[in-house]
Amino acid sequence: MQSEFIPVTIDKSHITTIGERLYAESIEFVRELVNNAYDADAVLVNVIIGEDSIEIRDNGSGMDREGLKQYFNIGSQQKLYSPKSPVYHRDRIGQFGIGKFASLAACRRFEVITKKDGFVGRVVFDKEMWETEKDGWRLPLDILPPDFRKENGTTVILSGLEKRFEPKDLEAKIIEGTPIKAPNFRVRINNHTVTPRSLSGHRIPLLEGTPFGPITGEVIILAETAPVAAEPGIEVKVKQVTVRRELFGMETWGKAMARVKGEVNADFLPITSDRTGFIKDSDEYRSFLEVMGRVMEGVKTHLQKLITKKEGRKVSRALKEALQRIYKALASNPDLSPFGALPIGDEAKGAGNAAAMHKPHEGLKTEEVKVEEKPKKEVKKRKKKPRVKRLTPNAIIKRIKFGETGVSCVVDSFGEDGPEVFSEETTIYINRDHPLYKREASKVDTHTLNLARLITQEIALMKDPKNPRQAFDRQSKLLRDAFIETG
Repeated sequence: MQSEFIPVTIDKSHITTIGERLYAESIEFVRELVNNAYDADAVLVNVIIGEDSIEIRDNGSGMDREGLKQYFNIGSQQKLYSPKSPVYHRDRIGQFGIGKFASLAACRRFEVITKKDGFVGRVVFDKEMWETEKDGWRLPLDILPPDFRKENGTTVILSGLEKRFEPKDLEAKIIEGTPIKAPNFRVRINNHTVTPRSLSGHRIPLLEGTPFGPITGEVIILAETAPVAAEPGIEVKVKQVTVRRELFGMETWGKAMARVKGEVNADFLPITSDRTGFIKDSDEYRSFLEVMGRVMEGVKTHLQKLITKKEGRKVSRALKEALQRIYKALASNPDLSPFGALPIGDEAKGAGNAAAMHKPHEGLKTEEVKVEEKPKKEVKKRKKKPRVKRLTPNAIIKRIKFGETGVSCVVDSFGEDGPEVFSEETTIYINRDHPLYKREASKVDTHTLNLARLITQEIALMKDPKNPRQAFDRQSKLLRDAFIETG
């Protein structure tokens, strides 16, 4: 039996097709060229954007003749065999060696000028000339004088671009897709230094272990007033380069999801050849998702605490104002008060030890208290109202003192199915979970009024619980006088 060999060839049109499919709608190829400079131990990369050209110039180690051959070797795995750069011992980013060919989808001419010690070479890749040569693939290499370039490094010039790229778009891609946070590495675009994004907010550092390697980074909960970024999610980076953003279940968090940003680094994750995703059917990725699921549950808890804290401040202000207004109304209508008339002298000295309303009375004292246990003294509950034995740590408590007595007002969570308001002796409980309360609390102009409505309802019933009709009339009078603005 006689064997024959069938040559394996690659049609040149397939090379440009690769670039077109991977990068035609983006500027990923510039990112690839900047990352090549990083892999070559460059300290500075200058990107110059012209009308129909882009130049990427670096001061890295450069290439000799053999290096140029590897550079134009499709699918070269040289970086897999040499994963660390020789000078700064950087983890090299490139893997497949096809990124540079993506530029063929965007430009007509690709020129490389490189210097390594005494060698200076120039390779010109003219797309039209190359496509006319049906057989073979020969790129012209010019050997230039050693003094043609002063320092080691590589310059790539893309000319005849199909469209113009805006510096701001390129900067955003560089920030996301290159390791600009790395030491001894800087990128400039048209003489402007690219700097990492700076986000302010509540920072949650991340350091987790997996069987395949560590996961590091941080998640940031932005302030509620911070501008919302166009793309939601956490940036997932491999070798300091963002591969994609992931939500990790945040899509169920509602509007609060927009406040969560950050980045995580997991160098062990296997990525697709176009660097736009992960190989999800892998043990590494499954382990990563498991860890990030736990991390994001903690982030969600932090976020809820911050939201509750902010809401607590808002409730405290509204409750204080409501009580101040009610005090004014009770002072004007002592016959409606279940506490009796305001004692002489109270207007001047007041009572208690917290902030008070200055005019026209000094009798109201409000104080915020953090409690978890209700006083041990048993009190008689009103019919069909639950006895409160325990408050949450987020309870807001303020007291209105009228002479030697008064009422305590508590705003806390008692469940959506719980009553909107109820009392136990001289303590009024307002349910912040009740749908009606939540509706009114969401509107600044009705929050205080709604609190005053609920409190005056209970105070009016304290005056005469057996006559709800008269209690309603008393409440109406108190509520009206509480919100009359005096000149």
